[in-house]
Amino acid sequence: MSLNNSSNVFLDSVPSNTNRFQVNVINESHESCAAADNADPPHYEETSFGDEAQNRLRVSFRPGKQECYDNFLQNEEAAKTDATFHAYDSHTNTYYLQTFGHNTVDAVPKIEYYRNTGSVSGPKVIRPSLLDIHEQLAKNVALTPGSADRVANGDGMTGDDQAENKEGEDQSGAVKFGWVKGVLVRCMLNIWGVMLFIRLSWIVGEAGIGLGVIIIGLAVTVTAITGLSTSAIATNGYVRGGGAYYLISRSLGPEFGGSIGLIFAFANAVAVAMYVVGFAETVVDLLKESDSMMVDPTNDIRIIGSITVVILLGISVAGMEWEAKAQVILLVILLIAIANFFIGTVIPSNNEKKSRGFFNYQASIFAENFGPSFTKGEGFFSVFAIFFPAATGILAGANISGDLEDPQDAIPRGTMLAIFITTVAYIGVAICVGACVVRDATGSMNDTILSGMNCNGSAACGLGYDFSRCRHEPCQYGLMNNFQVMSMVSGFGPLITAGIFSATLSSALASLVSAPKVFQALCKDNIYKALQFFAKGYGKNNEPLRGYILTFVIAMAFILIAELNTIAPIISNFFLASYALINFSCFHASYAKSPGWRPAYGIYNMWVSLFGAVLCCAVMFVINWWAAVITYVIEFFLYIYVTYKKPDVNWGSSTQALSYVSALDNALELTTVEDHVKNFRPQCIVLTGGPMTRPALLDITHAFTKNSGLCICCEVFVGPRKLCVKEMNGGMAKKQAWLIKNKIKAFYAAVAADCFRDGVRSLLQASGLGRMKPNTLVIGYKKNWRKAPLTEIENYVGIIHDAFDFEIGVVIVRISQGFDISQVLQVQDELEKLEQERLALEATIKDNECEEGHGGIRGLFKKAGKLNITKPTPKKDSSINAIQSMHVGEFNQKLVEASTQFKKKQGKGTIDVWWLFDDGGLTLLIPYILTLRKKWKDCKLRIYVGGKINRIEEEKIAMASLLSKFRIKFADINIIGDINIKPNKESWKVFEEMIEPYRLHESCKDLTTAEKLKRESPWKITDAELDAVKEKSYRQVRLNELLQEHSRAASLIVLSLPVARKGSISDLLYMAWLEILTKNLPPVLLVRGNHKNVLTFYS
Repeated sequence: MSLNNSSNVFLDSVPSNTNRFQVNVINESHESCAAADNADPPHYEETSFGDEAQNRLRVSFRPGKQECYDNFLQNEEAAKTDATFHAYDSHTNTYYLQTFGHNTVDAVPKIEYYRNTGSVSGPKVIRPSLLDIHEQLAKNVALTPGSADRVANGDGMTGDDQAENKEGEDQSGAVKFGWVKGVLVRCMLNIWGVMLFIRLSWIVGEAGIGLGVIIIGLAVTVTAITGLSTSAIATNGYVRGGGAYYLISRSLGPEFGGSIGLIFAFANAVAVAMYVVGFAETVVDLLKESDSMMVDPTNDIRIIGSITVVILLGISVAGMEWEAKAQVILLVILLIAIANFFIGTVIPSNNEKKSRGFFNYQASIFAENFGPSFTKGEGFFSVFAIFFPAATGILAGANISGDLEDPQDAIPRGTMLAIFITTVAYIGVAICVGACVVRDATGSMNDTILSGMNCNGSAACGLGYDFSRCRHEPCQYGLMNNFQVMSMVSGFGPLITAGIFSATLSSALASLVSAPKVFQALCKDNIYKALQFFAKGYGKNNEPLRGYILTFVIAMAFILIAELNTIAPIISNFFLASYALINFSCFHASYAKSPGWRPAYGIYNMWVSLFGAVLCCAVMFVINWWAAVITYVIEFFLYIYVTYKKPDVNWGSSTQALSYVSALDNALELTTVEDHVKNFRPQCIVLTGGPMTRPALLDITHAFTKNSGLCICCEVFVGPRKLCVKEMNGGMAKKQAWLIKNKIKAFYAAVAADCFRDGVRSLLQASGLGRMKPNTLVIGYKKNWRKAPLTEIENYVGIIHDAFDFEIGVVIVRISQGFDISQVLQVQDELEKLEQERLALEATIKDNECEEGHGGIRGLFKKAGKLNITKPTPKKDSSINAIQSMHVGEFNQKLVEASTQFKKKQGKGTIDVWWLFDDGGLTLLIPYILTLRKKWKDCKLRIYVGGKINRIEEEKIAMASLLSKFRIKFADINIIGDINIKPNKESWKVFEEMIEPYRLHESCKDLTTAEKLKRESPWKITDAELDAVKEKSYRQVRLNELLQEHSRAASLIVLSLPVARKGSISDLLYMAWLEILTKNLPPVLLVRGNHKNVLTFYS
């Protein structure tokens, strides 16, 4: 890679290959500049990771070194380098422009590497893989100048990434809001609702100033804790659209997020109707005063509400920018209305207002109103339940998170500041109205106290008014009776009405925007597949127009009902359920201790968040207990539905993190528990290869490990390590996913090794975790051992020896058709590909027929080329022909049926257990576990053991006693007394013919020839070996005869596995034993435990 150090590099312009690093100009000459450099320590500029606007090559120099820089520009030749330039040459008068990270393929840290695919904030770039920097560089790769820089810094991108980047550029014109307009304004408008103007004075009258402030404080405590939790979650990574749903689903997973997201969106949609009806009621009251009713109050509310919601829909559909402008205007009106109230409290009251209970600020009124004065049926919690909805609305900004310029900064800042400002306003209004207005007033200016009259001791009495008759008859004015106190107190009453309009319309508008945004995010995640239709967005802002229409329909329906008093508590509880889950999300993420939980907003505490979640749940019941129950029931059913559907998403939720922590803790705790025979369970390594290639072997193993023991499907990749590791890593997730899809409770593990035996040896030693380590090896019987290479036989028998060396039990499973169906799977894949190509070709031809013009045939070939429709290759033909020559129909059918035989219910039959040698009880335990399974529960155990002919009854009684102590039910016990007699001649002849090709026959040769044969073929069966173990060979042949006689009709045979003593029994002779022992039988399990007890009769 060459360097260009010409002077124009230093100009303040963007170079052709931009980079993100500052470059220091270092002069290493021995002249004045160098001398000056030696005067003080070197100065290193900090590496800059700014955005693209700052992606310029910048030069830094210390104060007083400008002349060095000028000299450099004047002496361009000194800066030029040739091929002998070295980045670390410190003896030449050269300015080093070699930036760190540009002289290697190894990439420097860059934000593009960490983006998600399809990120709208910028393209995702793939960093060089470990292989790219670890393997030898290919000699035929030509590096052009600057190419290494582009690779190292990720300037290049794939076609997919370019498409995603283009999509992001298409949305670059979208309107994005800052924290003020996007969050602060919306939250303040939503929190300041109608309650501020028409209910807060009544709350102060009932609870008094002291308890009123406590009520406000308690409500704000809930919202503030929720705000802190929201801020923490929102700053723990990039936040997309979806608001509360997005925060909850990405923290707790799709089950919680999907359930709360749906009811939260519905709650916002119905809230539109509630706020619009509140606005319509105010308008209807004004119409009543002016005697201008259209029809009747109910229908007038419907008419005005319908017109209003249509107008609001038009504002929303016009775009977020218009909606934001409307919100700002409404906020200005609301602020003027609040200021109008505070101004009115200091304007001297007139007689009319005094008769209605307003006396400006009076210490006596403040003292009288400080304590509570609950009327009949009211109490602290009932008053709190009425006020609490006024404190909600804190998620109005978060709900449009997808339209915020920087959600991580805007949501915490805007939400918390809005909570603070609105809290101050609520407390200020409560204190001011409590210090100015008495609880009861008649409204009559004649109720004054004349001089000399006795005073009843009330604050109004001290101020010259007698409202004592309000104790005996209802009055219309005062804090307790008049909901329009703020209008009376204010400097200009109509402004309060305008404030009420502003509060209702702004809340309705915010809900009308929030509901479709949240619903669209929910639909995009495809958790509810039936709702996918509403995921589509339109325009640069990706506006959910379909969601707007749905929200409009829901709002209109509830407006026309005009009976919202019943459903209002449910909606409040829906919002509270969202708050509770947000708090719980923050607690859960903190408690899981995931390294990925790193919120930038540090002002939170996990236990405070948990307290907030509990507080939200408690408030739900305080507001309305039956509404809380309905909310929990709906959420529970939605949770069950999403859990059942299991959406294919992975968001790295804290639920996953906590599952890991819990599993790790349990595994560590398990290591402190000593093994006990009562807790023994088969924990199996199953050599299936790919789990889908030997399903029958996996099924029978899974039958006795499911819900009781560990099962690991293992595969050994043999060959060049680089290729093996690549193939192994590429299929790891796919094969584990196959196990999950087929509901097999097992793990998949694979190793790359130089030979099969080495790989299995590694698995036997390293598999498992702590106490959850395999104790049993399950392998399929090597059916083709007589045709297999000698090394395969050595490896096969060798792994049995290795398992015994590691004190691991062995189970060998044999079925008549064998286990490997990889050939069938290969043919199926080939046929599926051919079928797909055929369908694609037909579709292309059909499209071509619809085309007009002369380019029809040419277009056909063009489309076919794009679809990669080619003539089947000879490889495909040869593979298919090969299968066809093997009678693919009949052969594959039998093999497929055999591969699924253990998936079927076995029906009434027997499991014959030939417990010939005591291996600790594994030979008996496995069939017992099988009888506990649904598929095998109708099978009875028949026990066969060896014994003496003259003691058959005694040994039968002894075995029955042992089994009863083990509490193992059995149908029959058979004592076989003739195991050790010689087999018949026909059976022995079959065995001899079987081993004949592998015999050395050295006894027929002279000594020299015999020694030579042994050296040339050490693997063959010698006559000496055969004579030494002749009795054992007789036993295997005889056992097959007995098995044919007694167990030919069994559903399954479990048989003690003979052990080959190392160095005494050759591999081929041992395979011959296994062959003759299990020949022509139903499915057989050859079992040998590690000779440690796995059964006990002690309690």
